[in-house]
Amino acid sequence: MQRLCESVRKNNRASDDFSFLDVIKEDMSKDIVTGIAITSLIFTAAMHMPIVGFFCALFIPLPVLFYRAKLGRTNGAFIPIGTMAAMLVVLGRLSVDVLVFSELMLLGFLLAEMFEVNLSVEQTILYVCGIVLLTAAGCLFFYSGVSNTGIVALISAYVAQNLELTLDLYRNIGVSEENIRAISESMPQIQYVLVRVIPAFAVVSSLFVAWTTLLLARPILKSRNLMVPAFGRLNQWRAPDHLVWGVIGCGVILLVSAKGLKMFGLNGLLILMTVYFFQGIAIISFFFEKKNFPKALRFFLYSLIALQQMALIVVIAFGFFDMWLNFRKLDLKKDS
Repeated sequence: MQRLCESVRKNNRASDDFSFLDVIKEDMSKDIVTGIAITSLIFTAAMHMPIVGFFCALFIPLPVLFYRAKLGRTNGAFIPIGTMAAMLVVLGRLSVDVLVFSELMLLGFLLAEMFEVNLSVEQTILYVCGIVLLTAAGCLFFYSGVSNTGIVALISAYVAQNLELTLDLYRNIGVSEENIRAISESMPQIQYVLVRVIPAFAVVSSLFVAWTTLLLARPILKSRNLMVPAFGRLNQWRAPDHLVWGVIGCGVILLVSAKGLKMFGLNGLLILMTVYFFQGIAIISFFFEKKNFPKALRFFLYSLIALQQMALIVVIAFGFFDMWLNFRKLDLKKDS
């Protein structure tokens, strides 16, 4: 009788364990399906919605990062793999757009990976962007070989296609025919410059998306009690002081060098200005917090910075001159 009771208890425990595992597996399956659905939806919006689609693309790494942090490496990998498979099924072919969005998903996955390593915020962003850019270059070479098209020709065609889409958008929103004609006549020169600043554009895009994803992910992960790295207060972040020499060097190259070297200087300047934009935004965020600006007003001012070119330049100037003017008085606070 005693043996029979023990056997029943063991069977009950085993059945409880199996039911618990079944619940976990079911929850994981739901999370994987949900993650793929959300990422695919963002991808679809980014592909088919002008202007708004660009901003939608910024959110592609976020669900990948979240579900990688929640489900772990193996189960989390199903999100980008499943989404890429869905993209290929919908589009019916491999394209540059698929490669770009795949790299964005890789960026989100790698950020979650780096969160588990004890790195600084600078190391996290640089390692993630470095891996993404190297992978993107490899994929571009592979696609170039598959399509029997040279790298420069492939990039030129992609830039020309997007310029034509931009021109159609201007027509649809009512830009005057005179301005449309002027832009159309300048298209070859615009395409020439854009193709040659693609390296800077790739670096700037990866840096911007990585930084934005990091800022958006931190409160979401904290709210779900998932691991968040202790990067400290990001609105006190400062770029290394020696980067100013890079800006000066790139400026000199733009002034005195030949055309080929000028493009090198322009690429370097665009990348460094992005770094100082991050510092400028940190300064703006610091004073928003210090002065207790309402959230609605903060959102309006951030939107203004995103949409107004002059406001963008002012933010970059804040970041650049912070080395000398120390707007936040951070060193003084440390000394005190």
